[in-house]
Amino acid sequence: MATSAISHDQMSMGERELVLMVALLMSLTALAIDAMLPALNDIAADLGGAEGNRRQLVVAVFLLASGIGSLVPGALADRFGRRRVLLGALAAYAVLSAVMMFISDFDWLLVARAAQGLACSALVVVPAAIIRDRYDGDRMARLMSMATAVFITIPIIAPGLGQGVMLVAGWRWIFALLGAVATGAALWVWARLPETLDPSHRQRLDLGAIVGNMGRGLLHRGAIGYVIASALTMGGVFGYVTSAQQLLGEHFGAGEWFPLMFGATAAVMMVSNIVNSRIVQRFGARRVSHTGVFAFILVSAAQVWAAYRHPGELAVFLPLMACNLGLLGFLGANFSSIAMQPFADIAGAASGVQAFFRTFGAALIGLAIGQAFDGTARPFALSLLTTSVLALLLVSFSERGRLFRRLHPPPARPSA
Repeated sequence: MATSAISHDQMSMGERELVLMVALLMSLTALAIDAMLPALNDIAADLGGAEGNRRQLVVAVFLLASGIGSLVPGALADRFGRRRVLLGALAAYAVLSAVMMFISDFDWLLVARAAQGLACSALVVVPAAIIRDRYDGDRMARLMSMATAVFITIPIIAPGLGQGVMLVAGWRWIFALLGAVATGAALWVWARLPETLDPSHRQRLDLGAIVGNMGRGLLHRGAIGYVIASALTMGGVFGYVTSAQQLLGEHFGAGEWFPLMFGATAAVMMVSNIVNSRIVQRFGARRVSHTGVFAFILVSAAQVWAAYRHPGELAVFLPLMACNLGLLGFLGANFSSIAMQPFADIAGAASGVQAFFRTFGAALIGLAIGQAFDGTARPFALSLLTTSVLALLLVSFSERGRLFRRLHPPPARPSA
Protein backbone atom coordinates (compact mmCIF):
# COMPACT_ATOMS: atom_id res chain seq x y z
CA MET A 1 0.00 0.00 0.00
CA ALA A 2 1.18 3.51 -0.77
CA THR A 3 2.35 5.33 2.30
CA SER A 4 2.05 8.86 0.99
CA ALA A 5 -0.85 10.92 -0.19
CA ILE A 6 -1.24 11.49 -3.90
CA SER A 7 -1.80 14.97 -5.23
CA HIS A 8 -4.61 15.95 -7.57
CA ASP A 9 -2.27 15.81 -10.56
CA GLN A 10 -0.64 12.52 -9.56
CA MET A 11 -3.85 10.74 -8.69
CA SER A 12 -4.88 8.53 -11.58
CA MET A 13 -8.46 8.32 -10.36
CA GLY A 14 -10.50 11.19 -11.76
CA GLU A 15 -13.33 13.02 -10.07
CA ARG A 16 -16.05 11.05 -11.81
CA GLU A 17 -14.58 7.66 -10.88
CA LEU A 18 -14.04 8.81 -7.30
CA VAL A 19 -17.68 9.86 -7.04
CA LEU A 20 -18.83 6.51 -8.39
CA MET A 21 -16.57 4.57 -6.01
CA VAL A 22 -17.66 6.58 -2.97
CA ALA A 23 -21.29 6.10 -4.01
CA LEU A 24 -20.83 2.33 -4.28
CA LEU A 25 -19.16 2.12 -0.86
CA MET A 26 -21.92 4.19 0.73
CA SER A 27 -24.58 2.17 -1.08
CA LEU A 28 -23.57 -1.04 0.68
CA THR A 29 -25.15 0.35 3.82
CA ALA A 30 -28.37 1.24 2.01
CA LEU A 31 -28.41 -2.14 0.24
CA ALA A 32 -28.03 -4.01 3.54
CA ILE A 33 -31.03 -2.10 4.89
CA ASP A 34 -33.47 -1.70 2.03
CA ALA A 35 -33.04 -5.05 0.29
CA MET A 36 -34.26 -6.68 3.53
CA LEU A 37 -37.54 -4.75 3.76
CA PRO A 38 -39.66 -7.07 1.59
CA ALA A 39 -38.21 -10.07 3.47
CA LEU A 40 -39.15 -9.06 7.02
CA ASN A 41 -42.41 -11.02 7.07
CA ASP A 42 -40.76 -14.14 5.63
CA ILE A 43 -37.86 -13.90 8.08
CA ALA A 44 -40.32 -13.61 10.96
CA ALA A 45 -42.27 -16.62 9.69
CA ASP A 46 -39.19 -18.80 9.06
CA LEU A 47 -37.14 -18.02 12.14
CA GLY A 48 -39.74 -17.19 14.78
CA GLY A 49 -39.24 -14.75 17.63
CA ALA A 50 -39.98 -11.74 15.42
CA GLU A 51 -43.61 -11.03 16.12
CA GLY A 52 -45.16 -7.57 15.62
CA ASN A 53 -42.76 -4.63 15.60
CA ARG A 54 -39.84 -6.87 16.61
CA ARG A 55 -39.24 -7.72 12.94
CA GLN A 56 -38.03 -4.11 12.55
CA LEU A 57 -34.92 -5.04 14.56
CA VAL A 58 -33.39 -6.64 11.45
CA VAL A 59 -33.01 -3.07 10.19
CA ALA A 60 -32.74 -1.15 13.48
CA VAL A 61 -29.95 -3.30 14.98
CA PHE A 62 -27.87 -2.86 11.83
CA LEU A 63 -28.32 0.92 11.98
CA LEU A 64 -27.47 1.13 15.68
CA ALA A 65 -24.32 -0.97 15.28
CA SER A 66 -23.26 1.06 12.27
CA GLY A 67 -23.56 4.21 14.34
CA ILE A 68 -21.61 2.79 17.29
CA GLY A 69 -18.91 1.44 14.98
CA SER A 70 -18.35 4.85 13.43
CA LEU A 71 -16.11 5.80 16.37
CA VAL A 72 -13.41 3.32 15.34
CA PRO A 73 -12.56 3.44 11.60
CA GLY A 74 -11.84 7.17 11.45
CA ALA A 75 -8.99 6.95 13.96
CA LEU A 76 -7.63 3.85 12.23
CA ALA A 77 -7.81 5.55 8.84
CA ASP A 78 -5.93 8.60 10.23
CA ARG A 79 -3.15 6.26 11.35
CA PHE A 80 -2.93 3.45 8.80
CA GLY A 81 -4.48 5.10 5.76
CA ARG A 82 -7.79 4.92 3.97
CA ARG A 83 -7.18 1.88 1.76
CA ARG A 84 -6.39 -0.66 4.48
CA VAL A 85 -9.43 0.23 6.55
CA LEU A 86 -11.76 0.11 3.55
CA LEU A 87 -10.47 -3.28 2.37
CA GLY A 88 -10.76 -4.77 5.86
CA ALA A 89 -14.33 -3.52 6.23
CA LEU A 90 -15.37 -4.87 2.83
CA ALA A 91 -13.89 -8.29 3.62
CA ALA A 92 -15.80 -8.45 6.94
CA TYR A 93 -19.02 -7.34 5.22
CA ALA A 94 -18.74 -10.09 2.61
CA VAL A 95 -17.89 -12.85 5.10
CA LEU A 96 -20.76 -11.92 7.43
CA SER A 97 -23.15 -11.90 4.48
CA ALA A 98 -22.16 -15.49 3.76
CA VAL A 99 -22.62 -16.45 7.43
CA MET A 100 -26.14 -15.04 7.55
CA MET A 101 -27.25 -17.26 4.68
CA PHE A 102 -27.12 -20.23 7.07
CA ILE A 103 -28.44 -18.80 10.36
CA SER A 104 -31.63 -20.43 11.63
CA ASP A 105 -32.30 -18.42 14.81
CA PHE A 106 -33.66 -14.87 14.82
CA ASP A 107 -31.56 -13.72 17.78
CA TRP A 108 -28.36 -14.98 16.14
CA LEU A 109 -29.40 -13.22 12.95
CA LEU A 110 -29.57 -9.98 14.94
CA VAL A 111 -26.08 -10.63 16.33
CA ALA A 112 -24.71 -11.13 12.82
CA ARG A 113 -26.54 -8.04 11.56
CA ALA A 114 -24.97 -6.03 14.39
CA ALA A 115 -21.50 -7.29 13.44
CA GLN A 116 -22.14 -6.40 9.80
CA GLY A 117 -23.30 -2.94 10.86
CA LEU A 118 -20.04 -2.46 12.77
CA ALA A 119 -18.05 -3.36 9.66
CA CYS A 120 -20.24 -1.18 7.49
CA SER A 121 -19.50 1.91 9.56
CA ALA A 122 -16.14 2.27 7.81
CA LEU A 123 -17.95 2.46 4.47
CA VAL A 124 -19.61 5.68 5.65
CA VAL A 125 -16.74 7.25 7.61
CA VAL A 126 -13.75 6.63 5.34
CA PRO A 127 -15.27 7.79 2.02
CA ALA A 128 -16.15 11.13 3.63
CA ALA A 129 -12.54 11.43 4.82
CA ILE A 130 -11.26 10.62 1.32
CA ILE A 131 -13.34 13.40 -0.21
CA ARG A 132 -12.19 15.80 2.54
CA ASP A 133 -8.57 14.81 1.75
CA ARG A 134 -9.02 16.18 -1.76
CA TYR A 135 -11.67 18.91 -1.51
CA ASP A 136 -13.13 21.44 0.91
CA GLY A 137 -15.91 23.99 1.21
CA ASP A 138 -18.74 24.12 -1.29
CA ARG A 139 -16.81 21.90 -3.71
CA MET A 140 -16.79 19.15 -1.11
CA ALA A 141 -20.53 19.64 -0.68
CA ARG A 142 -20.93 19.33 -4.46
CA LEU A 143 -18.95 16.07 -4.59
CA MET A 144 -20.85 14.63 -1.62
CA SER A 145 -24.15 15.52 -3.29
CA MET A 146 -23.05 13.86 -6.52
CA ALA A 147 -22.06 10.70 -4.66
CA THR A 148 -25.32 10.74 -2.69
CA ALA A 149 -27.31 11.17 -5.90
CA VAL A 150 -25.71 8.01 -7.28
CA PHE A 151 -25.93 5.91 -4.14
CA ILE A 152 -29.54 6.92 -3.49
CA THR A 153 -30.52 4.78 -6.47
CA ILE A 154 -30.02 1.83 -4.10
CA PRO A 155 -33.06 2.62 -1.91
CA ILE A 156 -35.00 2.97 -5.16
CA ILE A 157 -34.10 -0.44 -6.53
CA ALA A 158 -33.09 -2.41 -3.41
CA PRO A 159 -36.61 -3.41 -2.26
CA GLY A 160 -37.34 -4.60 -5.79
CA LEU A 161 -34.05 -6.51 -5.88
CA GLY A 162 -34.84 -8.12 -2.54
CA GLN A 163 -38.29 -9.10 -3.70
CA GLY A 164 -36.90 -10.45 -6.98
CA VAL A 165 -34.35 -12.58 -5.16
CA MET A 166 -37.09 -13.95 -2.89
CA LEU A 167 -39.25 -14.93 -5.86
CA VAL A 168 -36.38 -16.91 -7.37
CA ALA A 169 -34.44 -18.33 -4.44
CA GLY A 170 -35.79 -17.18 -1.04
CA TRP A 171 -34.77 -14.47 1.42
CA ARG A 172 -31.45 -16.06 2.43
CA TRP A 173 -30.03 -15.37 -1.00
CA ILE A 174 -30.39 -11.65 -0.43
CA PHE A 175 -27.26 -12.02 1.71
CA ALA A 176 -25.49 -13.67 -1.22
CA LEU A 177 -26.27 -10.54 -3.23
CA LEU A 178 -24.80 -8.35 -0.48
CA GLY A 179 -21.62 -10.43 -0.37
CA ALA A 180 -21.17 -10.34 -4.13
CA VAL A 181 -21.48 -6.55 -4.30
CA ALA A 182 -19.02 -6.11 -1.41
CA THR A 183 -16.51 -8.40 -3.13
CA GLY A 184 -16.75 -6.41 -6.33
CA ALA A 185 -16.26 -3.14 -4.41
CA ALA A 186 -13.18 -4.55 -2.68
CA LEU A 187 -11.60 -5.49 -6.00
CA TRP A 188 -12.24 -1.98 -7.35
CA VAL A 189 -10.73 -0.30 -4.28
CA TRP A 190 -7.71 -2.60 -4.38
CA ALA A 191 -7.07 -1.97 -8.07
CA ARG A 192 -7.82 1.72 -8.41
CA LEU A 193 -7.87 3.71 -5.16
CA PRO A 194 -4.54 5.31 -4.17
CA GLU A 195 -3.84 6.37 -0.60
CA THR A 196 -5.14 9.91 -0.03
CA LEU A 197 -3.95 10.49 3.55
CA ASP A 198 -1.32 13.22 3.65
CA PRO A 199 1.72 11.91 5.61
CA SER A 200 1.82 15.17 7.57
CA HIS A 201 -1.74 14.47 8.78
CA ARG A 202 -1.00 10.95 10.00
CA GLN A 203 -2.11 10.69 13.63
CA ARG A 204 -0.76 8.68 16.56
CA LEU A 205 -2.79 5.62 17.56
CA ASP A 206 -2.94 6.87 21.12
CA LEU A 207 -6.13 6.94 23.17
CA GLY A 208 -5.53 10.46 24.43
CA ALA A 209 -4.81 11.78 20.94
CA ILE A 210 -7.80 9.95 19.48
CA VAL A 211 -10.18 11.27 22.15
CA GLY A 212 -8.75 14.76 21.74
CA ASN A 213 -9.18 14.69 17.97
CA MET A 214 -12.71 13.35 18.29
CA GLY A 215 -13.53 16.06 20.80
CA ARG A 216 -12.32 18.68 18.35
CA GLY A 217 -14.30 17.07 15.54
CA LEU A 218 -17.54 17.14 17.50
CA LEU A 219 -17.49 20.03 19.97
CA HIS A 220 -16.47 22.80 17.58
CA ARG A 221 -19.47 25.16 17.70
CA GLY A 222 -19.59 25.42 13.92
CA ALA A 223 -19.92 21.63 13.65
CA ILE A 224 -21.96 20.28 16.56
CA GLY A 225 -25.25 21.93 15.65
CA TYR A 226 -25.07 20.56 12.14
CA VAL A 227 -24.12 17.07 13.33
CA ILE A 228 -27.06 16.77 15.73
CA ALA A 229 -29.41 18.43 13.24
CA SER A 230 -28.39 15.76 10.72
CA ALA A 231 -29.15 13.05 13.28
CA LEU A 232 -32.61 14.49 13.87
CA THR A 233 -33.59 14.82 10.22
CA MET A 234 -32.09 11.42 9.34
CA GLY A 235 -33.85 9.91 12.35
CA GLY A 236 -37.20 10.84 10.91
CA VAL A 237 -36.28 9.11 7.67
CA PHE A 238 -34.94 6.05 9.51
CA GLY A 239 -38.30 5.90 11.28
CA TYR A 240 -39.90 5.78 7.85
CA VAL A 241 -37.53 3.03 6.69
CA THR A 242 -37.95 0.82 9.76
CA SER A 243 -41.75 1.04 9.66
CA ALA A 244 -42.21 1.41 5.89
CA GLN A 245 -43.46 -2.12 5.34
CA GLN A 246 -46.14 -1.69 8.01
CA LEU A 247 -46.89 1.95 7.20
CA LEU A 248 -47.13 1.66 3.41
CA GLY A 249 -47.88 -2.02 3.02
CA GLU A 250 -50.45 -2.40 5.80
CA HIS A 251 -51.81 0.98 6.95
CA PHE A 252 -52.04 2.50 3.47
CA GLY A 253 -52.77 -0.86 1.80
CA ALA A 254 -49.94 -0.76 -0.76
CA GLY A 255 -49.51 -4.55 -0.58
CA GLU A 256 -47.37 -5.86 -3.45
CA TRP A 257 -46.92 -2.29 -4.69
CA PHE A 258 -44.85 -1.48 -1.60
CA PRO A 259 -41.37 -1.83 -3.22
CA LEU A 260 -42.39 0.38 -6.14
CA MET A 261 -43.88 3.08 -3.92
CA PHE A 262 -40.94 3.01 -1.52
CA GLY A 263 -38.55 3.34 -4.45
CA ALA A 264 -40.57 6.13 -6.02
CA THR A 265 -40.33 8.30 -2.91
CA ALA A 266 -36.58 7.63 -2.64
CA ALA A 267 -36.15 8.62 -6.31
CA VAL A 268 -37.09 12.18 -5.42
CA MET A 269 -34.10 12.31 -3.06
CA MET A 270 -31.82 11.27 -5.91
CA VAL A 271 -33.13 14.10 -8.08
CA SER A 272 -32.75 16.67 -5.29
CA ASN A 273 -29.14 15.62 -4.67
CA ILE A 274 -28.40 16.12 -8.35
CA VAL A 275 -29.99 19.57 -8.21
CA ASN A 276 -28.02 20.36 -5.04
CA SER A 277 -24.74 19.38 -6.71
CA ARG A 278 -25.53 21.87 -9.49
CA ILE A 279 -26.48 24.83 -7.28
CA VAL A 280 -24.42 24.48 -4.10
CA GLN A 281 -21.24 26.08 -5.46
CA ARG A 282 -23.26 29.00 -6.80
CA PHE A 283 -25.35 29.76 -3.71
CA GLY A 284 -23.30 28.11 -0.94
CA ALA A 285 -24.04 25.13 1.29
CA ARG A 286 -25.37 27.29 4.09
CA ARG A 287 -27.92 29.21 2.05
CA VAL A 288 -29.20 26.07 0.34
CA SER A 289 -29.46 23.96 3.50
CA HIS A 290 -31.01 26.69 5.65
CA THR A 291 -33.72 27.20 3.04
CA GLY A 292 -34.19 23.43 3.00
CA VAL A 293 -34.76 23.26 6.76
CA PHE A 294 -37.56 25.82 6.64
CA ALA A 295 -39.18 23.99 3.73
CA PHE A 296 -38.87 20.66 5.60
CA ILE A 297 -40.73 22.13 8.58
CA LEU A 298 -43.58 23.31 6.36
CA VAL A 299 -43.94 19.93 4.65
CA SER A 300 -43.79 18.13 8.01
CA ALA A 301 -46.59 20.35 9.32
CA ALA A 302 -48.60 19.29 6.26
CA GLN A 303 -47.85 15.66 7.17
CA VAL A 304 -49.38 16.18 10.61
CA TRP A 305 -52.45 17.80 9.08
CA ALA A 306 -52.84 14.91 6.61
CA ALA A 307 -52.37 12.24 9.30
CA TYR A 308 -55.28 13.66 11.30
CA ARG A 309 -57.56 14.94 8.55
CA HIS A 310 -56.93 12.34 5.83
CA PRO A 311 -55.85 9.14 7.63
CA GLY A 312 -55.23 6.16 5.38
CA GLU A 313 -55.25 8.19 2.15
CA LEU A 314 -52.15 7.12 0.25
CA ALA A 315 -52.70 9.77 -2.42
CA VAL A 316 -52.15 12.45 0.23
CA PHE A 317 -49.33 10.80 2.20
CA LEU A 318 -47.12 9.71 -0.71
CA PRO A 319 -46.55 13.15 -2.34
CA LEU A 320 -45.78 14.68 1.05
CA MET A 321 -43.35 11.86 1.88
CA ALA A 322 -41.67 12.36 -1.48
CA CYS A 323 -41.27 16.08 -0.63
CA ASN A 324 -39.75 15.25 2.77
CA LEU A 325 -37.23 12.89 1.21
CA GLY A 326 -36.52 15.31 -1.62
CA LEU A 327 -35.70 18.10 0.82
CA LEU A 328 -33.13 15.85 2.51
CA GLY A 329 -31.11 16.17 -0.68
CA PHE A 330 -30.55 19.81 0.25
CA LEU A 331 -29.68 19.00 3.88
CA GLY A 332 -27.60 15.83 4.23
CA ALA A 333 -24.51 16.48 2.09
CA ASN A 334 -24.47 20.19 2.91
CA PHE A 335 -24.77 19.67 6.66
CA SER A 336 -21.97 17.07 6.56
CA SER A 337 -19.67 19.26 4.48
CA ILE A 338 -20.17 22.30 6.70
CA ALA A 339 -19.47 20.20 9.79
CA MET A 340 -16.27 18.73 8.25
CA GLN A 341 -14.88 22.02 6.93
CA PRO A 342 -12.62 22.94 9.90
CA PHE A 343 -10.87 19.55 10.14
CA ALA A 344 -8.49 18.92 7.21
CA ASP A 345 -5.76 17.60 9.55
CA ILE A 346 -8.01 15.10 11.40
CA ALA A 347 -10.53 14.26 8.68
CA GLY A 348 -10.77 10.59 9.68
CA ALA A 349 -11.38 11.21 13.38
CA ALA A 350 -13.78 14.07 12.68
CA SER A 351 -15.70 12.04 10.11
CA GLY A 352 -15.87 9.12 12.54
CA VAL A 353 -17.17 10.96 15.58
CA GLN A 354 -19.61 12.97 13.50
CA ALA A 355 -20.85 9.83 11.76
CA PHE A 356 -21.30 8.18 15.16
CA PHE A 357 -23.52 10.91 16.54
CA ARG A 358 -25.30 11.34 13.23
CA THR A 359 -25.93 7.66 12.49
CA PHE A 360 -26.32 6.27 16.00
CA GLY A 361 -28.52 9.18 17.02
CA ALA A 362 -30.61 8.81 13.89
CA ALA A 363 -30.91 5.06 14.46
CA LEU A 364 -32.15 5.56 18.03
CA ILE A 365 -34.65 8.15 16.88
CA GLY A 366 -35.73 5.93 13.98
CA LEU A 367 -36.12 2.92 16.28
CA ALA A 368 -38.27 4.94 18.67
CA ILE A 369 -40.44 6.20 15.81
CA GLY A 370 -40.80 2.72 14.36
CA GLN A 371 -41.71 1.19 17.70
CA ALA A 372 -44.31 3.94 18.20
CA PHE A 373 -46.19 2.76 15.11
CA ASP A 374 -49.81 2.35 16.19
CA GLY A 375 -51.46 1.43 12.91
CA THR A 376 -51.63 5.07 11.78
CA ALA A 377 -49.23 7.67 10.32
CA ARG A 378 -49.73 10.07 13.25
CA PRO A 379 -46.64 9.20 15.39
CA PHE A 380 -44.45 9.36 12.29
CA ALA A 381 -45.86 12.72 11.12
CA LEU A 382 -45.48 14.30 14.56
CA SER A 383 -41.88 13.05 14.77
CA LEU A 384 -40.99 14.67 11.43
CA LEU A 385 -42.28 18.03 12.60
CA THR A 386 -40.58 17.81 16.00
CA THR A 387 -37.18 16.76 14.66
CA SER A 388 -37.15 19.40 11.90
CA VAL A 389 -37.96 22.25 14.30
CA LEU A 390 -35.21 21.08 16.65
CA ALA A 391 -32.82 20.84 13.69
CA LEU A 392 -33.47 24.49 12.84
CA LEU A 393 -32.71 25.55 16.41
CA LEU A 394 -29.42 23.61 16.39
CA VAL A 395 -28.30 25.04 13.06
CA SER A 396 -29.09 28.50 14.41
CA PHE A 397 -26.87 27.72 17.43
CA SER A 398 -23.92 26.77 15.21
CA GLU A 399 -24.43 29.90 13.11
CA ARG A 400 -24.89 32.13 16.20
CA GLY A 401 -28.36 33.03 14.96
CA ARG A 402 -27.16 34.37 11.60
CA LEU A 403 -28.62 32.13 8.90
CA PHE A 404 -28.26 32.23 5.10
CA ARG A 405 -24.69 33.56 5.22
CA ARG A 406 -22.00 32.41 2.82
CA LEU A 407 -18.61 32.29 4.45
CA HIS A 408 -15.32 30.44 4.43
CA PRO A 409 -14.35 29.50 8.00
CA PRO A 410 -10.71 29.79 9.11
CA PRO A 411 -8.66 26.59 9.08
CA ALA A 412 -8.61 24.47 12.22
CA ARG A 413 -5.57 24.76 14.46
CA PRO A 414 -2.96 22.01 13.98
CA SER A 415 -3.27 18.93 16.15
CA ALA A 416 -0.85 18.39 18.96
